[in-house]
Amino acid sequence: MKQQNIKMISDSYRTLTKAFDFIAINLLLTLILSIYGLTETAIDLSAGLLLSTILLLISEYSGLYAINTKIELKQFLFKFTLVLILTIIIFSTLKLRLSHLEGMRISHLNPHIYALWYTGIFLTLSLSRIICTLTYTYLVIPRLKTKKIAIIGLTPAGLAIEQALIDKYKKQKICIQFYDDRSDSRFSYVNKSGYAGKVSELIEKAKNDEIQSVYIALPMVAKDRIKDIIHQLSNSTIDAHIVPDLYTYKLSVSQIKRIGNVHTFSIFSSPFEGLGAIVKRIEDIVIGSLITLLILPVLCVVALGVKLSSPGPILFKQDRYGLGGKKIKVWKFRSMKVMENSEIVTQATKNDPRVTHFGSFIRRTSLDELPQFINVLQGSMSIVGPRPHAVAHNEEYRVLVNNYMVRHKIKPGITGLAQINGYRGETDTLDKMEKRVEYDIKYLQNWSLPMDLKIIFLTVFKGFVSDTAY
Repeated sequence: MKQQNIKMISDSYRTLTKAFDFIAINLLLTLILSIYGLTETAIDLSAGLLLSTILLLISEYSGLYAINTKIELKQFLFKFTLVLILTIIIFSTLKLRLSHLEGMRISHLNPHIYALWYTGIFLTLSLSRIICTLTYTYLVIPRLKTKKIAIIGLTPAGLAIEQALIDKYKKQKICIQFYDDRSDSRFSYVNKSGYAGKVSELIEKAKNDEIQSVYIALPMVAKDRIKDIIHQLSNSTIDAHIVPDLYTYKLSVSQIKRIGNVHTFSIFSSPFEGLGAIVKRIEDIVIGSLITLLILPVLCVVALGVKLSSPGPILFKQDRYGLGGKKIKVWKFRSMKVMENSEIVTQATKNDPRVTHFGSFIRRTSLDELPQFINVLQGSMSIVGPRPHAVAHNEEYRVLVNNYMVRHKIKPGITGLAQINGYRGETDTLDKMEKRVEYDIKYLQNWSLPMDLKIIFLTVFKGFVSDTAY
C-alpha cells in the first residue's frame, strides 16, 4: 500500500504578507527614483532585491511573520522596528564591502535616497498592518458568528490547545467546551472552559451541526478510542483535528521535520541550524564588535585593577563545555588568588578567601566576564545563550537535572534568559540549577532575534549586578 503523504499547511496570510513586503520594498525604491526623474539602474535594482531579501530572512527567523497582527499590533511594530534597524546595518555593511567593485558607481542611490527609502519601508509596511488590523476588527469580526469548538479529553494536551485557541480567537466570539468519558470528579486540571458531557453527546451534536470544530486531545495509548471517535465523526461535516500528545514525554525542544513524505518530531534539536546559524553568527559579529569597541576603555581599567590588586596574570582561560558538549577555553579576568581549572572546581561562596577584594567587585558586577567577547568574535561563544559551567559541574549536574545537556545544543553565552531572571552566580542548591536549566531550555524553544536584543538590553539593568555572584 502506498504511503500516505501528509501535507503541511502553512498560513496563507503569512505567505501573502511576505509577498507584499517584498514587492512593496522594491516598488518604493523605483517610485522614489522616478519622483526625482531618475531611471533605475541594474545596481539600483540589485540593491532593492538584496535589502528586501535580507529583511524577509531576518523577519522570518525573528518570528515577525508568526505574529498575528490582528491581535498583536504593538508587538509587531516593536519587533519590526528592531528588524528594520538590523536589516539596514547588515545591508550597509555589505554595501560598504562591495563599494570598491567595478560598476558599483553606476547607481543613483545616495544618502538622501536611502533615508527616504528606509522611511518609506517603515511607514508602508506598518500602515499596511494597521489597515489590516482595523479592517479585521471593525468590519470582519462584527459579522462573524460565535465559533463553537469542542475538545475531547481534559488532559495536558487539551489544556494546551484550549489556551492556544483562546489566544488565536482573542477578538472573536468563541465557545469552547470539554468532553470526556471520565466523571468530572476525576479531573485534576483547572480549565477555563466548561465540561459539557460525554463523548457520545458530542457525536450527536456534531451530526446535528451544532459544533464547527473538534480537537481530539487524548493520550497516545488511547489509540483505539481515537480511531473509534474518528470513525463516528466521519458521519458528520465537522472539522476534526488530532492534538499530538507531546506532553507525556516532557519534550524540551521540538521541531517538525520532513523526510520524504514522512513527518517527524525532532525532540533534541537546535533552532540554530542552517540559516538560523547564519543569522545568529551575524548577530554575534555585528553586535559583538560594536560592544567590544564601546567597552574597550572599561577593559583597560579592569585590567589595570586586576594587575594592581594581586600578583598573577590579568587574564586566564578556563575549560568549559561549548556547543555539542565539546570543551572550549573561556576567557576571564582573574578574580582569585588561585586559578582553578582541574577536575574538581569549588564554586565561589560568600566571603570566599580565594577571591581578591577587587575580584569580588568585578564578579558581582560581571566585569570579570567581559573578555568573553573575545570568545564571541572567535566563534566559540555567543552574546546570548546558556552560561557555560565548569566541566566538573557539568559532569555533576548532567545526572541530577533532567534535560541538562540539552542546553549544549547552542553555543554558551555571555548573558542569557536565566541571568536576566535572577539565576546567575552561585547555584548552591539543586533547585537553583534546575531553574537555570529551565530558563535555558525556554530560550531554545522561543529563540528569535528580537528576543536576543531584549535580553541584551535587559542585561544592562538586570543581568550584571547580583547578590548571589561571589
